[in-house]
Amino acid sequence: MTHQQGIVYATTSDGYELPIIDITHPAFAVPEDPASLASLTAQYRAAEQQQARLPLFIRRLMMRLGARKSELLRALVAPEQSFLGGLHTYIMKLGPANLPDRFNTPLDQRIASSPHARFVRLRLQHCAQLLADSLEPLLLHDPGAPLHFVNIGGGPAIDCINALFLLAKRQPGLLQRPIHIHVCDLDAKGTVFGANAVAALIESDSPLNSLNITFSSKPYNWNNTGELEALLSTITEPGAIIAASSEGALFEYGSDEAIISNLLTLRSRARLVVGSITSNDPIRREQIKTTRFQLVPRGLEGFRPLAEQTGYTIVRSEITPLSDHVLLRPNSSRAQPSSLSRTTSSF
Repeated sequence: MTHQQGIVYATTSDGYELPIIDITHPAFAVPEDPASLASLTAQYRAAEQQQARLPLFIRRLMMRLGARKSELLRALVAPEQSFLGGLHTYIMKLGPANLPDRFNTPLDQRIASSPHARFVRLRLQHCAQLLADSLEPLLLHDPGAPLHFVNIGGGPAIDCINALFLLAKRQPGLLQRPIHIHVCDLDAKGTVFGANAVAALIESDSPLNSLNITFSSKPYNWNNTGELEALLSTITEPGAIIAASSEGALFEYGSDEAIISNLLTLRSRARLVVGSITSNDPIRREQIKTTRFQLVPRGLEGFRPLAEQTGYTIVRSEITPLSDHVLLRPNSSRAQPSSLSRTTSSF
């Protein structure tokens, strides 16, 4: 594929190149002004309502036929697991102008430019912003303290990488410290690309050039938190800042029991948790019925009791028709700047 100026590229485990998403670059940023969000929401609802007019068996037949011409659609129609793999999810976030050659058919272009795909891109953008906004005062308060991201089910951990892009753009000096990205995920293809992406960013002319960043991953089944407990026990530096995230993973696919268990495990060490929750919007609930993905459409209000039960407060949230994006803090945390407790945005 042709390289674009200002974008860094990394290879997958299959040997093909992908651009590394940087939401501070115009090629990847999704407009978030009220007019743009209102327009995107209207397009999403119109597209889903148009699809709903077709009988389900016809929709499924059209998807199967289309999957013959599109590897990206094939991953959506016949996923290898009950969720979309980390690498295919990543490719959906690239946008139509940044697709690699093997995912660049006219149908791939339509999928990548759809309102659904743009909301997936916005999910990443919101989660990265929540991480960066909440970490910035902590990093200012403790210059030099090691920063650890604990990413659950995040594949290449592109939300953590983009939080670093945002922080580097605001105050580059904040990142002059050891930074560790720990990914807990069963999908190795996503984590391999994430490791390659971090290596490429450190060595290239990027905002993260020459920073002390390490990327590690381990297989993790979130129904058994023993591995997560073991990981947290290895973080022994005094004053280490630990931020957890799960974009498009635990809070969207996990059972109530799994979410509670993971939050309780994180609570003793993590200063904050960021994640996405599948919306309980009626159109979204109907759309899920047509897929093989075992998403749980709790919405913000369905998730709130789980957070409260484990001693967390939702201090900030972003609402979209596809998913709701939250920042959690343990109730015992020190008070934070009031800017982090702003009113929930909604469309």
